[in-house]
Amino acid sequence: MKTFLAGALLALLLGTAHAEDIAALPVVQPTQTCAALKTQDLTALGGAGSHIDSASEATANGAASCVVEGTLAPSIRFRVALPVHTWTQRYLQIGCGGLCGTISNQVGAAQGCAPLNAGGFVIAATDMGHEGNSSEFGKDRQKRVDFAYRSQHLTAQVAKQLIQAYYGQPQAYAYFSGCSDGGREALMEAQRYPDDFNGIIAGAAALNFQVQNALYHAWQAKANEGPDGKAILLASRLPLLHDAVLKQCDALDGQVDRLVSDPRACHFDPAVLQCKAGEDPAQCLTAAEVGAVRKLYDGPHDPASGQRLTIGGPQPGSELAWAGVFVPMSGDQPIFSQKIALDALQNVSFEPNPTTELTLADARFDSATFARLRTLHPFYDATNPDLSAFASKGGKLIIWHGWADPHISPLNSLAYHQALIKQMGQARTEAFERLYLLPGVHHCSGGEGPSELDLLTPMMSWVERQQAPDAIIATQADSHSSFGAPMAPPAGDLKGKRPPMGMMGLPPSAADQANAGRTRPVYPWPYTAAYNGKGDPRLAASYRRGAPQDTSPTPAWLGADFFTPYPPQP
Repeated sequence: MKTFLAGALLALLLGTAHAEDIAALPVVQPTQTCAALKTQDLTALGGAGSHIDSASEATANGAASCVVEGTLAPSIRFRVALPVHTWTQRYLQIGCGGLCGTISNQVGAAQGCAPLNAGGFVIAATDMGHEGNSSEFGKDRQKRVDFAYRSQHLTAQVAKQLIQAYYGQPQAYAYFSGCSDGGREALMEAQRYPDDFNGIIAGAAALNFQVQNALYHAWQAKANEGPDGKAILLASRLPLLHDAVLKQCDALDGQVDRLVSDPRACHFDPAVLQCKAGEDPAQCLTAAEVGAVRKLYDGPHDPASGQRLTIGGPQPGSELAWAGVFVPMSGDQPIFSQKIALDALQNVSFEPNPTTELTLADARFDSATFARLRTLHPFYDATNPDLSAFASKGGKLIIWHGWADPHISPLNSLAYHQALIKQMGQARTEAFERLYLLPGVHHCSGGEGPSELDLLTPMMSWVERQQAPDAIIATQADSHSSFGAPMAPPAGDLKGKRPPMGMMGLPPSAADQANAGRTRPVYPWPYTAAYNGKGDPRLAASYRRGAPQDTSPTPAWLGADFFTPYPPQP
């Protein structure tokens, strides 16, 4: 009882959503058997060859569900889990990370969501039209379409048909939540299919898909490569680099807590670590390492014009998360950036695909390459800021991103938020969209900052009770979630070596382990949490809304027009 009262008081003080703030929807029971759903005809949705493979009851976490699996032509696999005894008339669809290729019903950014934990949602997911995380699907035009936008839309339609058939009524509210490519899929739904969902949660979105993989990750892989083809900077050097960043920038927000609240204000020069004569080499960086770090932060520029080719690189404070992504443990260990860049360059990002198999040595970072990538921008990317159709239907959107994300620069999410305001106006944007930027948080979860949070409850409160979200309470994780995670590549890739998932970063330091369980409010951008100076700094109740961050536009780059309205490419 005391815990409940304390949580309720904290929610009241910070304006956070509680389970009582959502619509009180009664449980609805099925009107037919689970097995009967196997006879549902999906031809009108997916075309000839679409079918249901199985419909059977299963129990997970003590709750029974009718699990329906099937295929939408030509090869979109889906899974829909319909509660047998606990459905409270809500539907949740889950996005898929990386290049997808598998079905995962894991829900993220919903820690502690009471209706979810009670089995109140129908939950669905899809593999987006292909199996396995190989990019071979990119050789098939239809599978490209299914990956780009068709799979999630059709899965929503199938799930709603099954809901109507099983319960004898439609869902009251439909929600979507995804991270990484799942975040791109979330925004794609809002942009292309504004009728599909009432509320959409987009985390660490790969919305700038064309540039993200073919340029950003390709550059990150090449920037740390020496003349011998081996990595210059190794993961063992990252704590030294990270500590130097914190020494300069941790206190900029008025509190020393191993977090950089606004990395854009951190103007760190790695040259401060360059070894001087007689200095212990374990406590400094070589000139080559300093040069590699600069390249990793800066990103690629067109050699002729000097223009940026990406919206930004990894931000200061993210260094520990570089391990396994573009900084290996050993000089010849495969890295995630290499894998995803080659996938994009060889099979996904160009039309037509290259006639010969490319390697990273073939990658070119110039305006000519950017022009070739531009062709499929309106096909894969989800950067269109004209959400007037979604907003006019009452749709709500929450965007969130970790400031320490090494996979996708958080400047992408910030740029999209700013583009929404520019396109739709401040007042109209505030009526349906919120952006949360989480200090110290890696890609989709984990990191030195509190990363466990519940965005689903405040989204329901906003959609169902018109109570707009404010502060969100985040908790320091003691483990890493795989929500939004790219899958490990097939055995045999990259000379038979399996690169790490690139999601884990380095093991937590003693300081990070000591912070496990701490809580912190996260306010809608541009506001940050400010310590009140007297309470326990490990507790969210000791923080208040701080001063707004700098609202200057993100840096100019060659694809700035990607964040202006454009007709979607079929």
